[in-house]
Amino acid sequence: MAGRAPRGDGQRTALKQLSDPRLVLSVNVSTTANIRAVVFDLDDTLAPSKSTMDPAMSAALAKLLDRVPVSIISGGRFEQFESQALNGFQASDDALSRLHLMPTCGTRYYLWQNSSWTLQYAEDLTDDEKARAISTLEEGARELGLWHPGAWGDLIEDRGSQITFSALGQQAPVAEKHAWDPDGEKKRALWAYVAPRLPDLEVRGGGSTSIDITRKGIDKAYGISKLVEKLGLNLDELLFIGDRLDPTGNDYPVYAMGVASVAIHDWHGTLAAVEALNDWLDAPDAAFPLTTMEPLQRNP
Repeated sequence: MAGRAPRGDGQRTALKQLSDPRLVLSVNVSTTANIRAVVFDLDDTLAPSKSTMDPAMSAALAKLLDRVPVSIISGGRFEQFESQALNGFQASDDALSRLHLMPTCGTRYYLWQNSSWTLQYAEDLTDDEKARAISTLEEGARELGLWHPGAWGDLIEDRGSQITFSALGQQAPVAEKHAWDPDGEKKRALWAYVAPRLPDLEVRGGGSTSIDITRKGIDKAYGISKLVEKLGLNLDELLFIGDRLDPTGNDYPVYAMGVASVAIHDWHGTLAAVEALNDWLDAPDAAFPLTTMEPLQRNP
């Protein structure tokens, strides 16, 4: 099934909010029910941070993939996609050909071709860009009292096309990450230090403890533009589901470009949304089941 066309005269249709308590949505507004592909964040959206997807999520995602193309776009490296989402994921070659993987905030793009994941492009940073990003992140973290090397891995990681600062280390426990900066003030302070010192690079909040740096203009919005080009779709035919849609989060560029977006708090909310979408795609006369945030700009 390729997707669902708008109902009636094509006007924006009032949507209902799921009664499922797992699904926490941020704004109750409406949108057209013209979804032909679904895009997900990974960490804290499809799976807990740096953890494997729950079997129920894997099954629901595989079912969705039988109905529409699916993309995963996240700040992690491809190896993180493998460990969190792909290892043990059960789908046919035909279904996998509809799965679009965009690690490091869309700076890389992989497709399933000839029974393997094949790199389509990589917007890698230069050695000079990497060196300046790393030194500025460390300088800012030290000055702000956020530099605390510990037992949970490197604080700064070179991901080729992205430099990532993780305040507690790459392998910090999920509970520690969530407790570190509940109101986002620490990350905002580091962003405010780093961004003006690297005006030629893109600096954006990542996960709950991280800051990501990529080439200027290369973020999740860039990845989405590549995705719609590949699929031959318009932005208003996409649905995005993520947990960092706040202005400093790395999901925000997708929301800002006008893609209908559902904000969730954790993977339980995503599971509820995916199950509802699967039911909707199988029911020709059903009302669209999700409520989205109001896009900041509208497409013609």
